[in-house]
Amino acid sequence: MAARAALPALLLCALLLLLLPPQIQGGPRGRRRAHEPQQTLEIKVCEKSPIPYMCNRQCTVDKECQANNICCSTYCGKVCMSLL
Repeated sequence: MAARAALPALLLCALLLLLLPPQIQGGPRGRRRAHEPQQTLEIKVCEKSPIPYMCNRQCTVDKECQANNICCSTYCGKVCMSLL
C-alpha cells in the first residue's frame, strides 16, 4: 500500500525535473559555465611570413602557443608566431 502512495509523488518529481531549465539541473557548475566569456576562435592573418620550420608549430587558438606568441594564419596553415 505504501508503494502505491509513493508512486504519484515519484512521477511528479520526475516531471518537475524534466521541466526545469538546464541551468538549474546542472547545479553550480552549470551556472559557472554560463557566466564565462566566450573564447573567440577568429584567427588573424600573420603580419610577417614564417620561416619554413615554423610551419611545424600548428595551432587552433592562442592558448596553444608559448608566451609572447599568437596563433595566426599563413601560407602553410595556422601557426604560432612571435609578437616580438
